[in-house]
Amino acid sequence: MPRDLLARLDTEISACRACPRLVAWREAAAADPPARYRGEQYWARPVPGFGPAAARLVVVGLAPAANGANRTGRMFTGDRSGDWLYRALYRAGFANQPTSTDRNDGLSLRDARITAAVRCAPPDNKPSTEERVQCAPYLAREFALLSHARVVVALGAFAYEAVWRMLAADGVALPKPRPKFTHGLEVNAGEYVVLGSYHPSQQNTFTGKLTEAMLDAVFARAAALVNE
Repeated sequence: MPRDLLARLDTEISACRACPRLVAWREAAAADPPARYRGEQYWARPVPGFGPAAARLVVVGLAPAANGANRTGRMFTGDRSGDWLYRALYRAGFANQPTSTDRNDGLSLRDARITAAVRCAPPDNKPSTEERVQCAPYLAREFALLSHARVVVALGAFAYEAVWRMLAADGVALPKPRPKFTHGLEVNAGEYVVLGSYHPSQQNTFTGKLTEAMLDAVFARAAALVNE
């Protein structure tokens, strides 16, 4: 069953040590956490996707945060980017609650799965090109198991690049030239519709580049598309 195969893939991802720089960084973050997290047991491994195998919406982020998903072991959980994302998913009907603090907080996703282009926390939130390439097969294998997926929300240009490269490698008929990433982007890509959103990082939310209304609009469109 796809669910069992997805669980196996998640286990495989969680054990990966292919990128020495990322392994060192994620473990260093766990060994010397900020004062507010001292005493917590960090995940400090690659973070697998989160959400049901039958999801029609897939949300793709950049990578785990050093003291967010690298700490909690669940995508976008335990940091301010996740606060924004889960509130938006809740308002759009894709989550059962608007907050996500740890793996055992009762959160579940409805018809949505969250994943990332790179599975380990990178220094300065900037994976290298080589690290993106090394991690790319995991994203491709995950999508291959998400047979009901129809809508993809790419959070930021890095995720958009990763999704585009994955679809191109899979032989999906894509428009040429590739549409430039921007917030509110909508592209038909084979059996998928790819939507673009600015990443809900503090760099974007604190400056007003991304507002909650802007993020809500993307997920409202995603909800409309998955229900067509």
